[in-house]
Amino acid sequence: MIFVGMLLMGALLGFVGAGGSGMTIALLVSVYKVPMHTALAVAITAMIFTMLSGTISHLREGEVEVRLGLLLGIAGMIGAFLGANVANVLPTRSLHVLTGSVMLASSVVMYLRLYRQKWLERHIHIQKKRLTGQKLYACGIATGAFLGFISGAFGIGATAFIQLALLIIFGLPLLQSIGTCMLVILPISLAGSFGYILNGRLDTGIFVQTVLGLVIGSFTGAKFTHLAPRPVLQAVIVATPLFGGLVILATR
Repeated sequence: MIFVGMLLMGALLGFVGAGGSGMTIALLVSVYKVPMHTALAVAITAMIFTMLSGTISHLREGEVEVRLGLLLGIAGMIGAFLGANVANVLPTRSLHVLTGSVMLASSVVMYLRLYRQKWLERHIHIQKKRLTGQKLYACGIATGAFLGFISGAFGIGATAFIQLALLIIFGLPLLQSIGTCMLVILPISLAGSFGYILNGRLDTGIFVQTVLGLVIGSFTGAKFTHLAPRPVLQAVIVATPLFGGLVILATR
């Protein structure tokens, strides 16, 4: 039954081009009554496979800033491993509240990026020139470690936060920020997954069903993305983490 649910959700996520780790957690804990710690472990481990295929695709298109992506990703590995170990000792109720809240914040960030770009430019300083030298490494290590901690602790890819950081702090254009984001998440998900596995939180059976369902479903759904009007796609991208966050908060 988990496989069927993930197959349907994967088709929807592939259709709208969303990552879906938050929705994966929401579906596991609300419908299938999977323990929160296990759901986080499954979600972040599943990201390894989805991010790997996405990173390869964007690399072929030349849309990845490899040096910056590796800098943030390697720093993020440390944060993700620490985050996974912190999550392991947090009470289930606290994890529900924190994970749901982070997902709601992610929805707000997506809304601002997609619908209020001019507002962002007026109120937040967006880096116009690429960072170099010591400033690049200092900002990269600090930003990567922080974003990695969020991903590891709450089982999400933190896509919205990473893309916004790449745009605002590091001055990447939109397409490169999307491709580079996937490279950043790949090592973060590896380290976060390792942290959960060491603590015995990963259920292999649930994980296999989840990955197969998401991969097959998203591959099928992606074939129909061009049929959806852009306003519909934008609305669903914002609504996905919003709905997932509300579901997790409601089931705590």
